[in-house]
Amino acid sequence: MGREFVEIFDEWVHTYDDSVYGKDKEYEDVFADYDGILQAVADLAKGPVVEFGVGTGNLTEKLLGRGLEVAGIEPNRAMREATAQKLPGTPLIDGDFLEFDAKLEAKSFVSTYAFHHLTDQEKARAFKLYAEKLPAGGKVVFADTLFETEEAKQQKIEFESARGYANLVEDLNREYYTTLPVMQQLIEAAGFAVEFTQLNEYVWLINATKRSGNGRESRQ
Repeated sequence: MGREFVEIFDEWVHTYDDSVYGKDKEYEDVFADYDGILQAVADLAKGPVVEFGVGTGNLTEKLLGRGLEVAGIEPNRAMREATAQKLPGTPLIDGDFLEFDAKLEAKSFVSTYAFHHLTDQEKARAFKLYAEKLPAGGKVVFADTLFETEEAKQQKIEFESARGYANLVEDLNREYYTTLPVMQQLIEAAGFAVEFTQLNEYVWLINATKRSGNGRESRQ
């Protein structure tokens, strides 16, 4: 369920913002146009919003800036504390993509740079869960690293290895990065229409809209 990665963020909480805003050369391509990626997700969200993997609250801040009601889900205590300091009063809940109690009827589920912590099987379970919870027309808007094919993923790993980026290569080998065809299949199987837009060399915008006829009815 991604919980095996929680302790990593005890270390990353102190350097995460420096990395995402371009101060870590090794991750520069991964986080290219980071602010634009956050805004692309925030612009598609409908409130109330449940955000997974809040981290240091950068996407949360964009969502609140749009006047949306937000409940933040974050399994790492240090990250929750960092966001609480940045955005006092924002509801922050210990949970993850599959187990959470947001205490609101969400019209959107959003996340950036986190869905790859789930296996493909867990990703499929997650979208089926969101289909049950969302009204027709509800949104799942995720930005995450995807690859067009498994071969493209291996080529990228070899490329980064040749550049000497050992930490990035370790991440790419350890976590559950998947391909566009697999992601599309599992999202559509859960009852969503989905569009993908590439935002940088690594990150794709996943814009999924729940079709009518499954889960709870729309309440406008």
